[in-house]
Amino acid sequence: MASLLSSPFTLPNSKVEHLSSISQKNYLLHSFLPKKLNQSNTQSSQKFKCAAIGNGLFTQTTPEVRRIVPEKLKGCPSVKIVYVVLEAQYQSSLTAAVQNLNQNGEYASFEVVGYLVEELRDENTYKTFCKDLEDANIFIGSLIFVEELALKVKNAVEKQRDRLDAVLVFPSMPEVMRLNKLGSFSMSQLGQSKSPFFQLFKKNKSSAGFADSMLKLVRTLPKVLKYLPSDKAQDARMYILSLQFWLGGSPDNLENFVKMISGSYVPALKGTKIEYSDPVLYLDSGIWHPLAPCMYDDVKEYLNWYSSRRDTNEELKSPNAPIIGLVLQRSHIVTGDESHYVAVIMELEAKGAKVIPIFAGGLDFSGPVERYFVDPITKKPMVNSVVSLTGFALVGGPARQDHPRAVEALMKLDVPYIVALPLVFQTTEEWLNSTLGLHPIQVALQVALPELDGGMEPIVFAGRDPRTGKIYSLAKRSRQLCFELLINDSLNLTSPSNKKLAITVFSFPPDKGNVGTAAYLNVFASIYAVLKDLKSDGYNVEGLPETAEALIEDIIHDKEAQFNSPNLNVAYKMGVREYQSLTPYATALEENWGKPPGNLNSDGENLLVYGKQYGNVFIGVQPTFGYEGDPMRLLFSKSASPHHGFAAYYSFVEKIFKADAVLHFGTHGSLEFMPGKQVGMSDACYPDSLIGNIPNVYYYAANNPSEATIAKRRSYANTISYLTPPAENAGLYKGLKQLSELISSYQSLKDTGRGPQIVSSIISTARQCNLDKDVDLPEEGVEISAKERDLVVGKVYSKIMEIESRLLPCGLHVIGEPPSALEAVATLVNIAALDRPEEGIFSLPSILAQTVGREIEDVYRGSDKGILRDVELLRQITEASRGAIKAFVEQSTNEKGQVVDVSNKLTSILGFGINEPWVKYLSDTKFYRADREKLRVLFQFLGDCLKLVVADNELGSLKQALEGKYVEPGPGGDPIRNPKVLPTGKNIHALDPQSIPTTAAMQSAKVVVERLLERQKIDNGGKYPETVALVLWGTDNIKTYGESLAQVLWMIGVMPISDTFGRVNRVEPVSLEELGRPRIDVVVNCSGVFRDLFINQMNLLDRAVKMVAELDEPEDQNYVRKHALEQAKTLGVDVREAATRIFSNASGSYSSNINLAVENSSWNDEKQLQDMYLSRKSFAFDSDAPGVGMAEKRKIFEMALSTADATFQNLDSSEISLTDVSHYFDSDPTNLVQNLRKDGKKPSAYIADTTTANAQVRTLSETVRLDARTKLLNPKWYEGMLSSGYEGVREIEKRLTNTVGWSATSGQVDNWVYEEANTTFIQDEQMLNRLMSTNPNSFRKLVQTFLEANGRGYWETSADNIERLRQLYSEVEDKIEGIDR
Repeated sequence: MASLLSSPFTLPNSKVEHLSSISQKNYLLHSFLPKKLNQSNTQSSQKFKCAAIGNGLFTQTTPEVRRIVPEKLKGCPSVKIVYVVLEAQYQSSLTAAVQNLNQNGEYASFEVVGYLVEELRDENTYKTFCKDLEDANIFIGSLIFVEELALKVKNAVEKQRDRLDAVLVFPSMPEVMRLNKLGSFSMSQLGQSKSPFFQLFKKNKSSAGFADSMLKLVRTLPKVLKYLPSDKAQDARMYILSLQFWLGGSPDNLENFVKMISGSYVPALKGTKIEYSDPVLYLDSGIWHPLAPCMYDDVKEYLNWYSSRRDTNEELKSPNAPIIGLVLQRSHIVTGDESHYVAVIMELEAKGAKVIPIFAGGLDFSGPVERYFVDPITKKPMVNSVVSLTGFALVGGPARQDHPRAVEALMKLDVPYIVALPLVFQTTEEWLNSTLGLHPIQVALQVALPELDGGMEPIVFAGRDPRTGKIYSLAKRSRQLCFELLINDSLNLTSPSNKKLAITVFSFPPDKGNVGTAAYLNVFASIYAVLKDLKSDGYNVEGLPETAEALIEDIIHDKEAQFNSPNLNVAYKMGVREYQSLTPYATALEENWGKPPGNLNSDGENLLVYGKQYGNVFIGVQPTFGYEGDPMRLLFSKSASPHHGFAAYYSFVEKIFKADAVLHFGTHGSLEFMPGKQVGMSDACYPDSLIGNIPNVYYYAANNPSEATIAKRRSYANTISYLTPPAENAGLYKGLKQLSELISSYQSLKDTGRGPQIVSSIISTARQCNLDKDVDLPEEGVEISAKERDLVVGKVYSKIMEIESRLLPCGLHVIGEPPSALEAVATLVNIAALDRPEEGIFSLPSILAQTVGREIEDVYRGSDKGILRDVELLRQITEASRGAIKAFVEQSTNEKGQVVDVSNKLTSILGFGINEPWVKYLSDTKFYRADREKLRVLFQFLGDCLKLVVADNELGSLKQALEGKYVEPGPGGDPIRNPKVLPTGKNIHALDPQSIPTTAAMQSAKVVVERLLERQKIDNGGKYPETVALVLWGTDNIKTYGESLAQVLWMIGVMPISDTFGRVNRVEPVSLEELGRPRIDVVVNCSGVFRDLFINQMNLLDRAVKMVAELDEPEDQNYVRKHALEQAKTLGVDVREAATRIFSNASGSYSSNINLAVENSSWNDEKQLQDMYLSRKSFAFDSDAPGVGMAEKRKIFEMALSTADATFQNLDSSEISLTDVSHYFDSDPTNLVQNLRKDGKKPSAYIADTTTANAQVRTLSETVRLDARTKLLNPKWYEGMLSSGYEGVREIEKRLTNTVGWSATSGQVDNWVYEEANTTFIQDEQMLNRLMSTNPNSFRKLVQTFLEANGRGYWETSADNIERLRQLYSEVEDKIEGIDR
């Protein structure tokens, strides 16, 4: 609620000007926060308590503020104009034009009413719009690019089109453009005609190109058409002139436009001679300054004028003054709606920076950027940084974008690129009142799309007046934006030796054994590598220890602490008064945490900042959330504010250490997950307050684009990707290896008398390996036929092949160390295993299967069923794939195992038939006849992938960011599905949220859904599940382009429909006949990250479910309708509300907190965990009132869950499985559903595994077993982890803790998993000593977790084992005490 107290309308008093720049920003940002929560402020926050305002939509404004109804003039005809626009910048110009016409009252009285396209979502407003059209003469539309609204406009105008005198639609979606009608001129054939005019609109043209082509036409066509006699030519000329007037945008231009159209096309004015002037033309692109006498199209001329200005101070005339490039929207300049631009220009100049503000009339800014920001002679940039104040992508604006073209232009420029946001679809009050922040359409168009260009720091700098529609500067936010720009510039200008860097590491859960937590990253070895590299570049890292191990010791041990102290090294003690003076929002934290210093990161008197300084580099430990150990706080539905220690850390970094930049090291910390708006934060959002003005560089795992995007949007981070460790096949060990050997013997001897004997050994060994849970084994000693023997062996063989070939990341990555060529083989094998039809590439297994007359899909299916010959064929295909790729990679490597000159090597071997290494290898196998052309295309692609896998720019990109340069953007995701994720070291982005699910994702989803339903029918007596409770993750949907989103749509039986630009904003039901089964009800739990990134898709899902609930179909064929009707009756609500199925956390909160409770052992019983889930995950999104945000609907949530027959999650890439991260069990409702069901029956729990080309649906318990065998209990995995030392022990402990999490939420972990883990890590004396000496704190947690698993009833074991663990716990406590002494 604090954000509601912020007033954008008050200007700071003059005293503020005397503050230093840094404290000034914070003073300004937080000046509205009460020192004491007095009566008036309390009332003020109460006033907005109700989230549902007005119509429940984001846009609350009314078209009535744009309505002009003149007095009827006697004898004068009246003309009515209705217009629909994207933004309100035309409102004041058009209003002024019409008022002027009415004042003169010469020809007619003009009535006008304007609608913002977003207002048409409101049903009442839409009815008014339709009514207005009934007696309108002229309709005007512009920039209508949101499909669902475009269709509303089309439907309404179409009914009146023949009656209307003129319909003018300027660049918009083709559906709306086809409405154009001016005399004999029409666009109804748009995109079909062969004329050059219509060719412009062809789909394959980028919209930016279309707009530019259109501008050229606008310049030339009127001159040509003037001399053509036909009416058609004259009407076409009128359309082009209209567009010139419209693009001119000034009141004069719009007045002449109205005169021209009325005089030419309104019948009542046909005989009247109405004089109008030609359009006043402005430059299509150029440089504009509010004080300049004209627009410039030559940068030298502009700079000459700039240097001759008399109103500037000496600072601004200095040749060393920083120069900022501004990108502006031409329509705001020509319509006079440019006060927000003026404010930023004046603010920057007041701070001593020169500006070059450029604009373009089309949608392509790449040309103007190169023309005006790059010196034509030296080819060097003339600007130190660039900020786009348009909010749009650099090329394509709100329509179809061309990101490669934008990136190419920005790479040439090589300076930081910031995209700031004016509010487009909301007024300032609507934005401040919204817990979501920005309107979802604005997030898609003006946050997600600019990120693909490498745009950063989406700061809302301008608001919109609800009455006049004018945009105005939000003083505090504009000031912050200007600070950010100048601080980025200072990075460029400060020498390395003077640059101060604050490296921030994480410790989660809070424990000394966990300092330096990050996904897949050896944090301290990486920091050490980075600092050594920076040292060689001249950075001051005085006192840096000799080794990474010594660096760990320095940071995690306080040399002055008493023994058994939990303290890390204390870098700074901050007194309470100092803390309060440096942290203006400190009082706002007291509601959750009391008065400072509190008891977190505190010694009772001071707040403690943990870390260590080396010269100009500070390595600090970010405090944790603070509530992870408090069961009561974990139950709160909304997350608490940061605690005083957390705030003190960032105040220290910015104001005492005075960092030039902060480097957050690894995936991920807590800063970006603090409460506040989801996107488009205000001053009162905690991430915004905490990061202050420090440039934030953030190393993020390349496979986690969703959380990286949260960091980018909520902590303004430049997210630089790092590689996950190279994947390897899990292999076989101990009894599993023995099984493999027995199966080989059986295959060669099965037809001899020894067959039955070997099978009985296979059965008993499989039992010893606990495979009897996964494979139906006959009783030992029972005689079985030869056919049955083959089937038993086939099933066991299939299971161990599944284990052997499972990919797992081995060890931890070190920044700047790319994998060797041989380490890349497993990755390439998996890249080669996928068909890529869009690129004409066949997968290697598919090519090899076809060689022996089989389709690979059939081989997969046969192998899954345990058909022995198919299992064997699949093994041969797998081995041949590995061998061929290894032969290829060896050809491109030198003696040291490094990849050399792949391109030349490939060129020299491609096309030489038998000499191609893969052909050579395959010639000795049964696949010697494989199609060489298909192989050649595949290996050409693999050659490109190999170069990317071993390339490395992680250190290079960090240095570019620290030097204030542009870091090339690139997608995050799974490198196997999308090799464009590589090389790492890119500024990670996600994708256009409106582009998913893709057609390919929908196809994959259908396969998985049908397999899931088939599996559930087998396990459930042939019945379909009525309801499936499932989870949607942000990263999974980015990696798979919306597969799990598509699964939900297919379960309920609807198909997504793409618009002209490939954006998915609506769905249509599939008929029951086509579906061939009932519609399955769903309960969708969206992760907090999915909610932030894909709010448009939550809207789509909610609309889809409600649409299905309202279909008039039999209840036994539509379970959504069946349950919605039952729930509507019970709750006394309508069917639409009862069909609420799309849930997540409250805005600004993340996770159910079950993971925090399990990791910190801060829970009493499973009921408490289930209460956390219900309390935190019961917030629903309502497509009928999207502006309300997430509203608590716990009763409907519980009722919907109580109907679930199955729970379901997806695994989509090999790096992350069920026990690698705590998110999966944190979102698992299996035990909860059992408690909610009236019959108390436990639902089936399934996991879809699409990590390989052979998609599988397994039960949860099967997947947990597979995970344990391939990771926790696999020597290849744990030895790989232990090679990373301190961090490796923590990784082992984390897997065991996550396994306990699964026991707690689902009860699906077998006893033997704990027993085997105890045998591996505790009973092996040598292993035990290694773990204890390498990271005693993590080892203590490991022992504690074993004891907890037993104490909570998840592991039954011998009394001796428990006694030994208790002894060990005491020993390790003593050892830790000794270390700390």
